[in-house]
Parts: sequence; structure tokens; C-alpha cells
Amino acid sequence: MASSVLNLFKSCRPFTPIRFSSLPKSQFRSPFLLRAGKLTQSRRCFTALSSLTDGGDSISGEKELWLHNTMSRKKELFKPKVEGKVGMYVCGVTAYDLSHIGHARVYVTFDVLLRYLKHLGYEVSYVRNFTDVDDKIIARANELGEDPISLSRRFCEEFNRDMEQLQCLDPSVQPRVSDHIPQIIDLIKQILDNGYAYKVDGDIYFSVDKLPTYGKLSGRKLEDNRAGERVAVDTRKKHPADFALWKAAKEGEPFWESPWGRGRPGWHIECSAMSAAYLGYSFDIHGGGMDLVFPHHENEIAQSCAACDSSNISYWIHNGFVTVDSEKMSKSLGNFFTIRQVIDLYHPLALRLFLMGTHYRSPINYSDFLLESASERIFYIYQTLHDCESLLGEKDSTFDSDSVPSDTLTTITTFRSEFIGSMSDDLLTPVTLAAMSEPLKTINDLIHTRKGKKQARREESLKALETTIRDVLTILGLMPTSYSEVLNQLKEKALKRAGLKEEDVLQRVQERTDARKNKEYERSDAIRKDLASVGIALMDSPEGTTWRPAIPLALQEPVTSTP
Repeated sequence: MASSVLNLFKSCRPFTPIRFSSLPKSQFRSPFLLRAGKLTQSRRCFTALSSLTDGGDSISGEKELWLHNTMSRKKELFKPKVEGKVGMYVCGVTAYDLSHIGHARVYVTFDVLLRYLKHLGYEVSYVRNFTDVDDKIIARANELGEDPISLSRRFCEEFNRDMEQLQCLDPSVQPRVSDHIPQIIDLIKQILDNGYAYKVDGDIYFSVDKLPTYGKLSGRKLEDNRAGERVAVDTRKKHPADFALWKAAKEGEPFWESPWGRGRPGWHIECSAMSAAYLGYSFDIHGGGMDLVFPHHENEIAQSCAACDSSNISYWIHNGFVTVDSEKMSKSLGNFFTIRQVIDLYHPLALRLFLMGTHYRSPINYSDFLLESASERIFYIYQTLHDCESLLGEKDSTFDSDSVPSDTLTTITTFRSEFIGSMSDDLLTPVTLAAMSEPLKTINDLIHTRKGKKQARREESLKALETTIRDVLTILGLMPTSYSEVLNQLKEKALKRAGLKEEDVLQRVQERTDARKNKEYERSDAIRKDLASVGIALMDSPEGTTWRPAIPLALQEPVTSTP
């Protein structure tokens, strides 16, 4: 792993880079409502891959990837600096509390990108940091009477648990600010030596007017940066937009020794230092939420360019906000739901599907309806695949492709083409999820309809379809360890939302069965409607009545506008 990272290093390294292999082991951690239709995007790759999960040994020209670059404000063909290798840095959380679903959206977005890059055959060095030295952390620690670093480490662990629940792959490394103070100090020295910063009473400030290109990412001009707007008012600064690289120690705050006295890093400098330490000054992808474009990423660019004039990041990628009532979800506004709160009622994979049901650059409005829709949709997906798996049972699962009927092969080829085309066009996950509808419908037809049961080579078709969908779910991070296990978990969550136990539902089912036998149809319908109102749908068949989670009737009102 270390060698792949070192191959990405460029010039201007003012401090010794950190190799992954030298880190302690603690640093490592081993819209679905749309119908499938024709893609309207221009850049599509219709390649029927022999296996969607093999990734290949090389990057095929047919697997080109287009990504929207915030810097150029347009989609660009992805070309890594080193053939076959990708360096990606994503800004992590400030760890002082449990993470909310706005954070979940950031890291699910970049997990999807990571997985797709791996699928295309790239070797990815993925760095995602933890901010564990910050004003908010210090304030929270003082409230709780806890050491700030200890508090932050605790919430770093909680964050990792959330990411595991959401099936986000582990980054190559997760550096913490407190472990990289020497690298930060060296970087500040370089910036000072190059004349882009100045000292004031033990503080070090970056001088924004020394860098003519400042504002190129956000498109803001210096005169747009008014004092008091996200930049602290300080009359000692030469320009209101100047920002702190180093803060002199204050009573009761953690501090480190530096050439300028005791103090701690400013917020922005940490990411410039840690990205350079692991990926060099020139790497492929830097990502984060849209709220980081200014000032954080703008200031990162300024710092890195001030330290090294050949600093260059090829693609700046930002995801849209999660909103509540059209207002950005954030802790400062107090309108947030933690990941823990959401997955207490909804399955983590339903939350992941909800987040992927809107294109990553668009805002997504948090609502019970959309979460219920995601939960119902993912139950349908897993139930279909479970039924397929159960029917195939222990039978020989190795089928020659020549034995799969041509109409099934057409369905598979179309789905694979739509998958590659949509994902390669700036990760259009809603189109991919919609495209899954047709192969799922085909599976259900083969299993449940009279015509499907009579189809020649039915088992071959089912196996080929199930394998294809499973491969795509794996790439999207939506593949469970067991269909039956996740179906049971989804039903448990539905019961919890309904305020019922399964024995309550089974009792109502029996009451309805008795009512139907007695021709008490109004009572039978009332029982069905009562359960449907809380999200429990009854399914009648010759074998009897079963139940499944569904969108509660109260939420099934016509949607007049797209959130």
C-alpha cells in the first residue's frame, strides 16, 4: 500500500511524508421511485461486461468515467495522474458528537465513487481525516468536563460504527489532527518562508491578498468576504478574510509547542498538511460537502499553493445538502437527525438507498415518505432475490452463458449497459436504481406467473439475472450478507415504527381470516386497512396470508412536486 501512495507523490514536500505501513494498526479499519427507461445522458458506454465485479487488470477505454469538477464547473473525463492509480482525499468529520445524515450523505457519496473506481480497475489510495482539535470540540469537552482529545477519539469510534452500519468501505488511512502536529508546523513554516503568512502575538495568519488566484474554486472575490461572515472578526488582521494557520494557546485549551510559542492549528491547515503527507501536493480527487467549497477548500488550495507552487488537485467533487423543509440540515441550526436516530427505526441499507435515490450533487429533502419508500423498495429487491435463491436451492448454479435464453440475455445486457452508462456519467445512481426494475420484474415473472413457470431454461435465466443484480448491488454497497437475515431485520424495523409486535400482527391476521370465513367482509377490510395505515401490508395467497412492510397509508398522498 505504501508504495502505491509514494508513486503519487510530487515535488515540494516540506516535511517527511508518512507511509501507511508506519502507522499504528488503530488507524486502519479493516430515486428508487423512478421507472427504468432509456438514458438521456450523452456519455454512455454500452459494454456488456462478462462480470461486473471482476474490475479487470487494466482500465479499458470503454470504461471511461465523467465527473463534475467544481473548479471548472463542468463534467470532465477522469484521467488519473498515474495510470491505474487514484489518490483521493475526503474531508472527515469534526468529532464532538454523533454524526447526522448530512454526514452520512457525504461518506456514502464518496464510498460509491470509491467502489466504482475499484470496479473500473483502479487502485485507490483513499484518505479521510478526523478533526479532533477544534473550537467546537473544546467547548463540548468543557461542558462535559472531559479531555478534548479523549472526547474526540470516542466520537471517532462512534463515527466508524455508523460507517460500518452503512456498509462504507474503510479508507486506506484515517489520520487525526492531533497525530500530525509536526507535519502541520512544517507546512506553516513553508508558507511563512514563502511570504504568504504573518505573525501576530503568537498567532499565524494567512495573507489572502498575497495570492492573486484566491477565490478560484468558489468564484468569490476578496471584496465579497465581509468580516464576521464565517471568518472571525479580528482587527489585528491585515485583511478581514485572512485566516488562522496557528492559534496561540488559551487557558484551558490543548496546546503544542511550536516555533511561535504554545498553540494549536487552525481548522484549514490540517487538511493541506495531511493530504500532502499521504498523497503529495498533486493528486487526483479532493471531496466533501458543498458547504466546504468556501471557506475550507478555498483556503486549502491557498495554503497548498503557497507552500508549493506546483500544487495541483485534478478534480474537486462536492455533494449537495440534506435539507429539512428546504433548509440545510446542520447541528448549528438544530434541525438534524443523527444516523443513530434514523437507523433505530429504518434499516441502514434503507438509509443508504434513500441517500442514493437522488443524484449526489442535488439537494435531498429528508422526509418520512422518502425513507419509507426506500425501505419498501429495498425490501422488494431483497425479497425478489431471496425467492430466486430459494427456488434455485442446492441445484447446480454453474450455467454456461449459451444456455441462457436470448430474451434474458437481452435484459441482462441492457441492464449492464444502463449501469455502466449511468454510473460513468457522474455517478447517476438514481438511473442505475431505476434500471434494476426490469430484471427484478423478469425474476418475479419467472417465479410467480404461469407463463414464467413454463419458460424453457427458467433456472438458467433466474441464476443469470440474480448474479447480475447481486454484482451491481455489491458495487453500490447494497449487498447484504444474507437476504433472509436482512428481510427479517426490515420487518423488525417496520414493526417498531408501527408500534406493534409480530404476534399482534399475526393475531390480527387470524381475526381477519375468521371474519372472511364468516363473510364479515367489512370487518375484514377494516383490519387490513388498520394495519396498512401503520405500514403493514397483508398479502393473500393459496398458502395463506403473510405480511410485509409498506408505506403507511397516511404518507401515501400524491406528491405534487419533487423535493
